[in-house]
Amino acid sequence: MSASALPSSGREWHLVARPQGWPEPGDFALREAPVAEPGEGRILVRNLHFSVDPYMRGRMNDVKSYVPPFQLDQPMDGGAVGEVVASNAEGFAVGDHVLHFLGWREYAEVEARHATKVDASAAPLSAYLGVLGMPGLTAYAGLFDVASFKEGDAVFVSGAAGAVGNQVGQMAKLKGASRVIGSAGSDEKVKLLVEEYGFDAAFNYKKGPVAEQLKAAAPDGIDVYFDNVGGEHLEAAISSLNVHGRATICGMISQYNATEPTPAPRNLALVIGKRLRLQGMLVRDHEALQPQFVQEVAGWLRSGELKYTETVVEGIEHGVDAFLGMLRGENTGKMIVSLTR
Repeated sequence: MSASALPSSGREWHLVARPQGWPEPGDFALREAPVAEPGEGRILVRNLHFSVDPYMRGRMNDVKSYVPPFQLDQPMDGGAVGEVVASNAEGFAVGDHVLHFLGWREYAEVEARHATKVDASAAPLSAYLGVLGMPGLTAYAGLFDVASFKEGDAVFVSGAAGAVGNQVGQMAKLKGASRVIGSAGSDEKVKLLVEEYGFDAAFNYKKGPVAEQLKAAAPDGIDVYFDNVGGEHLEAAISSLNVHGRATICGMISQYNATEPTPAPRNLALVIGKRLRLQGMLVRDHEALQPQFVQEVAGWLRSGELKYTETVVEGIEHGVDAFLGMLRGENTGKMIVSLTR
């Protein structure tokens, strides 16, 4: 695309107010921003898909955390894949497809060293935001590295129909888990976990106490718990974990919109007698696993052994709708905002 063919402006989502509890549409604004030729060492990308993820809720609060908060009246960011439309950087040509982290906008001027070329012929581009991207690596690293999974382990995954959870369950099965149990928030998702993803058992956490449903699904206990939810799920898992059980604490979506402090599990004393290991994880600590992860997961995708699901929302104007829907659990698998039309 020549300079004359570049658009003069593109739309981008700004955070305009810090949410109190659940975010509201009025906390965001879709604004026009100028589009210019990329600077030295930079590329201009027309975004084709961007990601909305649970961790973004925390970045809307003005608190110190492992990642800086979104700034008010500035574009939000996050994972995106797109096509290079202008390049001022060695190694990147117009027409290349790249993964980068300036999502939530139609056009992104990206420092080339923060962009990764991706192969559209190896997998659909949106897959690089999910099964072959940050959620997939989170599942892979969290299960095999953090939770020290070994063949024969019984595994419980909360939020199991989400982008990370369904991959954890399938990867555990592929590596020889004795039993994989998942929890989800609807009967449709429960059915999907068992019939599509091959979980041995699944339950709807809205239909009864999690602890009772987990004990029924895993009468011999569990060895690994992959936590995406926190709260009641974590308490139930502590009860069901066997001696020397391990838990990867990846997310606590049940608490992200709480306005009051949430109670910790009331049974933490069990950690002592059972010699449990509960370990938090951030995916960025595991970037060294990326080549191994892509190689192994791409093989599973090619063979059809690993399945993945996306919920796609069309149009940048629906970006906030997609984000809010994801927080409410309306997605199955990875929630993607597509700008391809």
